[in-house]
Amino acid sequence: MNIYDKANELSKSIRESKEVEDITAAMKLIESDPESKRMLDDFRTRQMEVQQRMMSGDMPNPEEMEQMEKVFEVLNLNLNIRRLFDAEQRLSVIIEDINKIITESLSDLYGGDNV
Repeated sequence: MNIYDKANELSKSIRESKEVEDITAAMKLIESDPESKRMLDDFRTRQMEVQQRMMSGDMPNPEEMEQMEKVFEVLNLNLNIRRLFDAEQRLSVIIEDINKIITESLSDLYGGDNV
């Protein structure tokens, strides 16, 4: 068994998953609606800026976080954007589960549950 072949099989399975299909379909619908695309792009830009600041230790103030939550709620009123967010969340759960499976498979190397 070649571990890289298995990793490539897993990558192919993820790319062919229902969740990725749903993300792709939602993105096509969003791309066809300039207002939805603009709203999503603006949100993603702000989200990335906040995440980068957080990674550098600059925590956003509560008002800024509240504003981001309000924008997220407004975006969720858009059916296509909500479909995208839902599909992204489902894919994120799958990736987290895969990571957990891989990590747990190595736990005995480090003395049990320490991983």
